Amino acid sequence: MSVSEREEIEKSSAPLIEHLVELRRRLIWSIAGFFVAFLVCFFFAKKLFNLLVVPFKWATQWAGLDPHKVELIYTAPQEFFFTQVKLAMFGGMVIAFPLIATQIYKFIAPGLYKNERAAFLPFLIASPILFLMGAALVYFFFTPMVMWFFLAMQQTGTDNQVQISLLPKVSEYLSLIMTLIFSFGLVFQLPVVTSLMTRVGMLSSQGLVDKRRWAIVIAFVVAAILTPPDPMSQIGLALPTIILYEVAIWTSRMIEKNQAREKLEREKAEATTETEKSGEAGS
Repeated sequence: MSVSEREEIEKSSAPLIEHLVELRRRLIWSIAGFFVAFLVCFFFAKKLFNLLVVPFKWATQWAGLDPHKVELIYTAPQEFFFTQVKLAMFGGMVIAFPLIATQIYKFIAPGLYKNERAAFLPFLIASPILFLMGAALVYFFFTPMVMWFFLAMQQTGTDNQVQISLLPKVSEYLSLIMTLIFSFGLVFQLPVVTSLMTRVGMLSSQGLVDKRRWAIVIAFVVAAILTPPDPMSQIGLALPTIILYEVAIWTSRMIEKNQAREKLEREKAEATTETEKSGEAGS
């Protein structure tokens, strides 16, 4: 540790009580941001739910049915109310996440070196972007695909068959959407997690390459656990996971190259400094 780095840490150090006060202030901001976002989402809960039903309507069109006849039900008096509460909590957390992540960063930033803060900030920005990319993939592609798969199991009641129609409950439909969004959003954090672990030396690109076969198996196992029990959603989650694993290998290699270049430049600078000091001492 250099003298300047040690001085930087000592300047940023604070007594325990100041850390607790700072933590309390960051928690208040985070909770207040979530509460405001929750109230806004609850006020527009019905409109948000209708927006989430749009992929279901697309699926009915793919199945050759009338999208205007899409119908969902609730079988308990309080079910739709609590569904709106759950939707508002989920939406509030998504909306407030940038604020919460910023408060976490501001709390831990004084304990980081300047170069560590500069390295951590891009991941703070990339994390919500990747989560939104996963959510968009769920909304525009995988939810219609999954619902189309389920709609294909209906029976029309012809040829001496009993009529069997899909009539989902509002709570179960929301749970399906939330599960898919959470699963894909979580999987899309893979490049962020592996890049951070590579920076601190816990992973290497070669190690990721060596474990590629295990990663493929684990991707399908995780997809089977996180998604509904149908092959469409399981394969739909496993394939992006494998692609993101390859992206993680590429980003790890780039980080290692940058670290090697920075190390070489630092060694050259130190050698130059030593040469200058030796020249001054000789003169």
